[in-house]
Amino acid sequence: MITWPVSDREKLNRLLQTAENNLRALELFSSYLQICPRFVKAEDIRSLTQDCGVDVQTAQRLLVQAACGLDCENREKDRFLEKQYFRHAIHLLDARECRADPYYQTIRLPETSRGKWKMGYKTIEAYELFTSDDLKRLPDGREIPQTGFFTEDFHAPMVEENGREWMTVTPSEIHTMTADIQAAHGKVAVFGLGLGYYAFMVSQKPEVTQVVVVERDPSVISLFTEFILPQFPHRDKITVLEADAYLYAEKMGREHFDCSYVDIWHDVLDGVEMYLKMKRMEKHSPGTQFLYWIEPSMLAWLRAMALMEVEEETEGPMMHTLGSIHGVDALMEALSDAQLKQLAPLIPLETARR
Repeated sequence: MITWPVSDREKLNRLLQTAENNLRALELFSSYLQICPRFVKAEDIRSLTQDCGVDVQTAQRLLVQAACGLDCENREKDRFLEKQYFRHAIHLLDARECRADPYYQTIRLPETSRGKWKMGYKTIEAYELFTSDDLKRLPDGREIPQTGFFTEDFHAPMVEENGREWMTVTPSEIHTMTADIQAAHGKVAVFGLGLGYYAFMVSQKPEVTQVVVVERDPSVISLFTEFILPQFPHRDKITVLEADAYLYAEKMGREHFDCSYVDIWHDVLDGVEMYLKMKRMEKHSPGTQFLYWIEPSMLAWLRAMALMEVEEETEGPMMHTLGSIHGVDALMEALSDAQLKQLAPLIPLETARR
């Protein structure tokens, strides 16, 4: 239950408006990435940079905004989205930095398949927009999608299942794993194999002594052990187990892992329920530090669900979990990343099915 002091009403309205703006910006970027990520062409960029005197990044942003239907000259709401979101969301990236990544430098993939899985390379075209990092949360509550583009074609290592990409070595994978790679130490459990990027990177660290990868699909394991693992400089640290992630996590406490990294979902939409289920497993390994791929986006999704319940004045699963709260400041503290991480094992799984 939430009680609102009269003085909090204006603050609450601002909070709910920010949540609405976050959702609108996310919807625009998601639609663009799904429908027309290759809308911008080199000739369009040249035209804008030469005729309007803007730089390449600005030209890309203006063209993406136009494709999203923003009319920043005539609509105040669109000008707001441009200034507060789009200007912070689209970044010119250097393909050379991706090619300098240790995994990219070391591993060469064959074009091959095994069962429903296919491994090889995909081409990211020049000026094609792609997700480049996790959501960026600002102190004022804005959650900015992070996207990027190259000015040249880039060939990214890729593995896909029935035509659906599960992992590509791109800025998104690199940036969203960086902090969790830095945190790895000692004996590390990795849930989800993919192309083995995380396992490769942490095995390079002297402070990591052993890496146990848990993967349920034998075809993925077969591709990895035959074509990728032999190229690992520190393959002696790697053990791959065919097992269900939750069943293994329930019993892993006896193995005394120092750190655990979970990456068994494709994106936030299919990941929230799996994230909540795995958070329930942490109690079985109290001495293990648990890390989760794109956790900030998971927490943003849960926060949005809670604010939706607040706006609708209903006590749904999120607000029921939060319990009694007095005022907007208390609500925002309860919805902070730190507090949501603690609450996650208690949040009903049906929250993710809304």
